[in-house]
Amino acid sequence: MYKLSINERYSIEAERTVAAGLLINGFKSEADIKQLRPGIYHVIESNRSYNVEIVNFNGDEKTAEVKVNNHIYHITAKDQFDILLDKLGFSDLNSARISEIKAPMPGLVLKVFVNKGDIVKKGDNLFVLEAMKMENIIKSPADVVVEKILIKSGDKVEKGQILMSF
Repeated sequence: MYKLSINERYSIEAERTVAAGLLINGFKSEADIKQLRPGIYHVIESNRSYNVEIVNFNGDEKTAEVKVNNHIYHITAKDQFDILLDKLGFSDLNSARISEIKAPMPGLVLKVFVNKGDIVKKGDNLFVLEAMKMENIIKSPADVVVEKILIKSGDKVEKGQILMSF
């Protein structure tokens, strides 16, 4: 069984069984699904036609972006193990815990995008580090609050040097 969250607004339970096939919220789905090309499908359900494209899929994070009739939907899935971890209160163990960012290589700080006290989401830009004539945008590896910024534009840094703490 999977619990799906769509655009963080809708919840659906989906389950594939041998006897009933695909169950959506406990009801048997009679959808006719035809794959046209890799990642592109045509679906007919309840006399309605849908063009479906898998825009982005991340199996590790169990997330997907799906375009249905030119509307994008963000989907996150939880399997029976994720649900069990939630019930036992262990779901926080999968989230990244980080207290600092170190320089991945020696270089020159070109620009800092955040300030002390900023709330930063996973994937947000933190700063630009120039190394070997290439600009590298360093992104946040987790949702954090910036506690200290130990660099500014123009600073030279060494590999392993602590640049920010959270």
